[in-house]
Amino acid sequence: MRLAVGVTGASGAIYGYTLIKALSGLGVEVHAVYTDMGCKVLAYECGLTLAELTPYAVVYDNSDLFAAVASGSFKTGGMVVVPCSMHTLGAMATASGRDLLTRAADVTLKEGRRLIVVPRETPVTAIHLTNMLTLAQAGAVVMPAAPAFTHKPGTVDELVNGMIGKILDGFGLEHSLYRGRG
Repeated sequence: MRLAVGVTGASGAIYGYTLIKALSGLGVEVHAVYTDMGCKVLAYECGLTLAELTPYAVVYDNSDLFAAVASGSFKTGGMVVVPCSMHTLGAMATASGRDLLTRAADVTLKEGRRLIVVPRETPVTAIHLTNMLTLAQAGAVVMPAAPAFTHKPGTVDELVNGMIGKILDGFGLEHSLYRGRG
């Protein structure tokens, strides 16, 4: 399987990083796009650079609209945008394709592939909710970064893994990221 992962500048860079590592560990071919703010938040929150992701993913420059993930002929099993800022959510809801991440998301939807969007913002406005509804009506799965406690997490990593497990579930990928799974 091949998946695209977009990471924006919303807080929660650990979600994107953990997802990319988990997908790679499952043998998934990962194609990642970070926004400029996504790179800054990755450095600020996780102390990491994009260069440290290259063992786990093909990483594209967000301004490279010639990148493979910008084309519908590049077959993927879908795309995840995690965390998703409200700025990027709005751009995706209008199909602006203004950069590689939003173009790849638009391609994912137009090709009828699974798009999972993980907004990481609270509280939300009516505008945010309208944009989420627009994406859901277009076929995206809106999965807010709202960690569950049913698996009784004891650490931040266990909270993060629970959310990543839900994303993996959305693609039918078997994993053991949180307790309670068979």
